[in-house]
Amino acid sequence: LSNELNKQGKPAFEVHMWEKLSPFYNIARMIDIMTFFVKLMLIAIVLISIMNVMVMAVYERVREIGTIAAIGTLPGKIVAMFLIEGFSLGLFGAVVGDILGVAVISILSMAKLTFNFGRQKGLLLSPGINPQDILVISIIVITISVMASLQPAYKASRMNPIDALRHV
Repeated sequence: LSNELNKQGKPAFEVHMWEKLSPFYNIARMIDIMTFFVKLMLIAIVLISIMNVMVMAVYERVREIGTIAAIGTLPGKIVAMFLIEGFSLGLFGAVVGDILGVAVISILSMAKLTFNFGRQKGLLLSPGINPQDILVISIIVITISVMASLQPAYKASRMNPIDALRHV
């Protein structure tokens, strides 16, 4: 199309992608990049928070871990115990987060909020979420919870039963 020439020998048509012509595209790309980094920070915060909870769970149960290790519980079972706890914590958090998120989105949708963007006035805010997004986010949260439980679970399984029983 751009190879056709007019009477002056110049291209009759110029073809440009809308991404290059629209300043809004660049703004949307910057917002996408910022959103990615915010999500990354939230994942890091969740990972550290759950790891802290699991470390405290191990620390509070040192004597119990020592007792079950002393009666012959295999280290793998101790690891599994804490991984199941991490999984349960992640599952509970994901379900509660999903319920609260869908409730907030529903309330905002029913409120019919309007806002102004540049010269455009009265734009309707219509938030929504895709069910696949809920599923993916829930899986990510549960996976992070289990991953955050690995180090404390490994530490608990490697405790010396005698030292753990003496722990005050």
